[in-house]
Amino acid sequence: MAFHEVRFPAHLSFGSVGGPERKTEIVALASGHEERNTPWAHARRRYDAGMGLRSLDDMAAVVEFFEARAGRLHGFRWKDWADYKSCVPSRSPGFEDQQIGVGDGVTRRFQLIKRYQSGPGQYERPVMKPVAGSVRAGIAGDELFPEDGFELDHARGEIIFAAPPGIGASVTAGYEFDVPVRFDTDRLAVSMASFQAGEIPEIPVVEIRL
Repeated sequence: MAFHEVRFPAHLSFGSVGGPERKTEIVALASGHEERNTPWAHARRRYDAGMGLRSLDDMAAVVEFFEARAGRLHGFRWKDWADYKSCVPSRSPGFEDQQIGVGDGVTRRFQLIKRYQSGPGQYERPVMKPVAGSVRAGIAGDELFPEDGFELDHARGEIIFAAPPGIGASVTAGYEFDVPVRFDTDRLAVSMASFQAGEIPEIPVVEIRL
């Protein structure tokens, strides 16, 4: 299996249903209390891109994309319209959106992350598939630019600085990102509604670990 650095057509995924899934194991004790644990460090996202009435051209685009991925065999990029920025949806990404590390004077490579926090709970999600051209980065409150400050590993979601950030310097970044996924079916059921339109009721997609 391989990962194809190509995105499912974003205009066709708009309106899809899905989001994060967690795996929690719960054991009920004799006292009525519960023991709760999870074997997953990270959430896994699932989506259904099933389409209602669409043009035959849209149907053909989905079938072509599905066949080029060989069904469930190869992974691809997916735009989660509900969560695709390092900032809130109404804003544009800024270089100080997320703190991705602290300089030690030696490390030049930093993994992009997105932090989710509510009350005492916090989760740091590795961002593996940033969108080309969207990434901004900074060190100690000063923005750097790709032409002289850093380069980006788009396949792994890592920023590589030209010079290591100084000891104690806050390393920040902002970006748009995709989710690495695969189809969760080897079969597409295409229904022809008319000579000019059709529908695919279900197109299950699931996030993959990289």
